[in-house]
Amino acid sequence: MRKVILGLAVSLDGFIEGPNGEYDWCFTDQDYGMTDFLKRIDAIFYGRKSYEMMMSAEAPEGGNPWDWKGIRSYVFSNTLKKEGKDFELVSGDIVKKVKEIKSMEGKDIWLFGGASLTASLLNAGLVDELGMAVHPILLGQGKPLFSGIEKRIKTKLIDAKTYSTGLVYLSYDVIS
Repeated sequence: MRKVILGLAVSLDGFIEGPNGEYDWCFTDQDYGMTDFLKRIDAIFYGRKSYEMMMSAEAPEGGNPWDWKGIRSYVFSNTLKKEGKDFELVSGDIVKKVKEIKSMEGKDIWLFGGASLTASLLNAGLVDELGMAVHPILLGQGKPLFSGIEKRIKTKLIDAKTYSTGLVYLSYDVIS
């Protein structure tokens, strides 16, 4: 069965966005393992706000920065009313739909965010791995990575990689 992997950037004090929704603090000066990570996946789960934020981001050399060939996008939203040309809309019973997607043939699935989708899938026991790029910055305030978690979730460290910039990438298995 495919894994759902939460993979995101987080500040040292546990925020995924600054107080005004900014993410300009995220390092982009090197690959930080993204090329290898993208080889593991063939689908991405987005909350509506995360999807809209990613689609409005500028690519370094023009074009869509998130146009990864062969990677299917799923946008979870109860407010969007129609699918876009680049994604499948998921609304209603998301637990049932995620279980269905996980059981399909394919590679692993990247849970990109947002925070409420992450909490919903963690609470339902549908996240298999956590991958966090911990940036060496204290934001002081912003959107916390984990909120709305209903119970303790045990994890086991499976990998830790450090980079010259001070960024540390931590990978954890979620223990059921």
